[in-house]
Amino acid sequence: MLIALKALLFTIVVPGTVAVYGPYRVLGTYPGRWGFSPGAFRVLGLACAALGAAIYFWCLWDFASVGRGTPAPIDPPRVLVVRGLYRYSRNPMYVGVATFIVAQGLFFRAAAVLVYAAIVFALFTGVVLLYEEPSLRRKYGDAYARYCAQTPRWLQLPRLKRGASYGP
Repeated sequence: MLIALKALLFTIVVPGTVAVYGPYRVLGTYPGRWGFSPGAFRVLGLACAALGAAIYFWCLWDFASVGRGTPAPIDPPRVLVVRGLYRYSRNPMYVGVATFIVAQGLFFRAAAVLVYAAIVFALFTGVVLLYEEPSLRRKYGDAYARYCAQTPRWLQLPRLKRGASYGP
């Protein structure tokens, strides 16, 4: 129960600031940009928001239930989490947050929010490369090295079989 409360607090403070307050501030800088977008952009934005939130909360659950920790650096998982979405990406939580930000850019048809999403993703990449990966290598050693060899940093793209025919 305590892990869940700490994870919820972290979610409100960190991803909440980056994925909700940040876009709000960006949109607030451009008066009149809070109008709803028509049709397809609105639907796509809602779908991306749902996907981003689902990714984040699935990963948060795995951190708490399997890893027995939170995403907070002061209370990290005690066990290397390599199940669920972590089978397809070493950083799906960041992918979920970035997707949620992109969703808002689409929903509100706000290019400034899409630029903000790109900046946030670049910062995520810096944190992963400069802090998280070296820290996880020290903490989990060979297990993390094997995991890195098998799982991409961001997304597992579908692989086509060599020589397969996809024509009529």
